[in-house]
Amino acid sequence: MTSMTLLFWIVVAISLQLLLWLGISFWRHWLAYMALKNRMTDVNPTLDNSSLTARANASGWHGYRTFRVARKEMEDKAESVCSFYLVPEDGHPLEPYYPGQYLTFQLMLPNSDGEMETVTRCYSLSDAPHPNHYRISVKRVVAPPDSAHPAGRVSNHFHNHIHPGSTLQLRAPGGHFYLQGQPHPVVLIAGGIGITPMLAMLNGALATPSDHEIWLFYGVRNSNELIQTTQLKALAAAHPRLQLHLCFSHPLADDLLGRDYHHKGRIDLPLLRLELPLKPFHFYVCGPSAMMESIVDGLEKWGVSQAHIHFEAFGPATVKRHPITPAITDPIEITFAKTGVSIPWQTSAATLLEFAEAQGIKVNSGCRSGSCGSCQTTIISGEINYLHQPDYDPQPGSCLLCCATPKTNLTLEA
Repeated sequence: MTSMTLLFWIVVAISLQLLLWLGISFWRHWLAYMALKNRMTDVNPTLDNSSLTARANASGWHGYRTFRVARKEMEDKAESVCSFYLVPEDGHPLEPYYPGQYLTFQLMLPNSDGEMETVTRCYSLSDAPHPNHYRISVKRVVAPPDSAHPAGRVSNHFHNHIHPGSTLQLRAPGGHFYLQGQPHPVVLIAGGIGITPMLAMLNGALATPSDHEIWLFYGVRNSNELIQTTQLKALAAAHPRLQLHLCFSHPLADDLLGRDYHHKGRIDLPLLRLELPLKPFHFYVCGPSAMMESIVDGLEKWGVSQAHIHFEAFGPATVKRHPITPAITDPIEITFAKTGVSIPWQTSAATLLEFAEAQGIKVNSGCRSGSCGSCQTTIISGEINYLHQPDYDPQPGSCLLCCATPKTNLTLEA
């Protein structure tokens, strides 16, 4: 046997051993993955809406309760996001809520005529539960340049007129978008101010003894828009199971890759597929409409079960899930009883609220996502479909126009 032949057989033997080791490793990994997946399916069945509502409303109080602002802190370099620490005036301890839930505020604000009117808004709790205070983080919404859209009425009121010592009326924490109680690896995906419920989820998850991984993908334009940066980096350093990924779409000249952020560009599915290991994660997503549409749709096409995708769309954002409700083929007539307007439904309108506004019909609205109940309207006749299950439970015989479309001919008390 020549030396070259001997070398050839040595290489073949080493290669076979390497392939055998890789095959065994993959097989063990796959068995562990399937065991974890099956275990999670057993302990985390899909809950129906009634059970979610019961859990979300299990604690708290009825109606509105008076809170006082104990502290007010700016969170970002641009001073566009401000946190408010709220304590109950009655001094009674606060029961725990589910990380990811929101508070509903009722405020009296002047309208364009100078008259006072009631305005309702919802803001996510931005920290894990504390027995003595709540925290919300509010982004100031400025008027877009060269646009007829006004600045955010309530967000600017909070920034300009709510100070330590101010009192506010708010309902108990509510909402169906929150960190599920069963232990499982999670991926938190936040765009812009969508980070607020993720902060509550992150702090809540890290306070729970577990070895499951937590991945946080947080996307903003640049370092001026980051909030809680120091705290997030400190948490990542203190908790090896937390993987922090900061994504800048338009970094500043002095934003350094690897120091100030980890990825240039927006959060998208290719980034998630590149970074995430093969595990049955639960995904929690909150952010602007375009990001929500892209991420949720991409995760479903990637093969992630709908039961493992949780999201919250704020403002006018909506996310269509698969399968999409069949399109309306027969003409549907919408009648607004109070105003006497009757007109065929136009499928170009995303919701009944948008349809009503297009006809010049004034309807109270707040969150525009099914959370606050401001647009609750009585159904005189007909049926509706919801684009997504609203967090606010409307009274029997009524619906929330902001997330509803007609199923049949419809007469509304509006």
